[in-house]
Amino acid sequence: MDFFSRLEALARAKDSLLCVGLDPRVASGTREVADAIVEKNRRLIEATSAFVICYKPNSAFYEMHGPAGMEALERSIALVPDGIPVLLDAKRCDIGATAEAYAEAIFGRLKADAVTLSPYMGRDAVDPFLRYEGRGVFLLSRTSNPSARRFQDLAVGAHASAGAFHSAAEGLRVGHASSGGEPLFVHVARECLSWSKDIGIVAAGNDIPALGILRAAAPKAWFLAPGIGAQGGDPESAFAAGARADGLGILIVAARSVADAADPARAACLLRDACNKARDAAMRAFAAKGSGAGAFPGYGHGTAVSPSASVEKPDRIAVVAEQATLSSLKRDFISALIRTECFKLGEFILKSGRKSPFYVDLRRLVSDPNAMRMAGEAYAKVASGIVYDRIAGIPAAALPLATVASMSTGKPMIWPRMPAKAHGTGNRVEGAFVPGERALLLDDLITTGASKLEAVAILKGEGLIVEDLAVLIERGKTGRAEMEASGIRLHAFLRIEDFFATCESLGLIDDSRRRELEAFVDAE
Repeated sequence: MDFFSRLEALARAKDSLLCVGLDPRVASGTREVADAIVEKNRRLIEATSAFVICYKPNSAFYEMHGPAGMEALERSIALVPDGIPVLLDAKRCDIGATAEAYAEAIFGRLKADAVTLSPYMGRDAVDPFLRYEGRGVFLLSRTSNPSARRFQDLAVGAHASAGAFHSAAEGLRVGHASSGGEPLFVHVARECLSWSKDIGIVAAGNDIPALGILRAAAPKAWFLAPGIGAQGGDPESAFAAGARADGLGILIVAARSVADAADPARAACLLRDACNKARDAAMRAFAAKGSGAGAFPGYGHGTAVSPSASVEKPDRIAVVAEQATLSSLKRDFISALIRTECFKLGEFILKSGRKSPFYVDLRRLVSDPNAMRMAGEAYAKVASGIVYDRIAGIPAAALPLATVASMSTGKPMIWPRMPAKAHGTGNRVEGAFVPGERALLLDDLITTGASKLEAVAILKGEGLIVEDLAVLIERGKTGRAEMEASGIRLHAFLRIEDFFATCESLGLIDDSRRRELEAFVDAE
């Protein structure tokens, strides 16, 4: 069985599309460095193998240690359980005898199942690897680093497909290619996929417009998708843009977010589940818009798409455009919360008495009209799949937020009195409503469920049906567990972890500090 057939069979058998990086960070000069690397990888493999369909060691983290590192790489690959393929992230690029030597080192000596390569030197540099039967090759098309756009977005040829996509998904960034032709990264993918059935492409999971363009151009190809997590990508957007019509075809790469977690097994399981949830949501969206299996033209590994063939798929493009807009809204809103100091880094004493390295206070949002507008859009996105008649804001912080949510959704607003009004009408719920209507409970954030459940009791006591809670930010795991135990579904626009990647990208924290913050949240 060839590599991609094995990968697909394993994805279905394990109900997973997760690839975990084996990138051990061990200080150079450490005594017994090979043993230290192998032991670190052994623990990670044992913790995550139940959730993983591929392991991806990056050769750089081994080569830096010289012979001891290469020994550790060979030993680490041997640790991977039978049946789980190993993809060596090497990004080699050369021709002739040099390429043959690279191929022998990777497939012959190290016995890797697949490799990443640079396509810049053309097919000559790839053919030596393709001669190894049953092995896979991922060629770089759209990479996850921001400066790559200077090259990869350049328009080439006279194909209209990228322009058609850009027109249909107005507002998506296609860089220089929007002026005519198609982006270079699409041209590279088309060319590379025509060489062999054993080729997939590297398609950044944090560049949603590019991911959508590539999927439209290559409906059946396998994508290796870095950029999820630490580099800002999220599974929901990545699957909406990059999953095949059958929900497969996108290998989600996780490295630091799993390896550096306090509990790698739990981190891998949660990411696997998040990916599956995103996959299922994407498939439902495609089906609802008439873009289910068979909606895309036939395209197999080794079968080139005609340059004149249209890749414009309005239904799927609408979904991709929507996800790109959502991803942009999340980034802009997080930046606004940092700018307005609704999210702060430092040392704070929480109500529980515990010290926290960050603090969230969304009451400051009312002083920034633009941030409030984004809050309204965020609630509208969260509420788009919920059936409800009225929005019920929880006093006091959520009342202005419920107001902008009501204006964004067009749904009328009510609010529960907490505590109950002791004079005048004695209303328990303010605003017009009819018993039997569904109320969408709304608050700014959730850490625990105490105040939310108090509001639920008041609303239900007045004859309203309350089954859903919408918040802007979810902090920790306690709140969700308490709400679900009470029969209330929690819908959060952001997780507190989303802020850490943005803080790192803005230069407010470094990689080490980000991991400390993630560990703090994981322990809450």
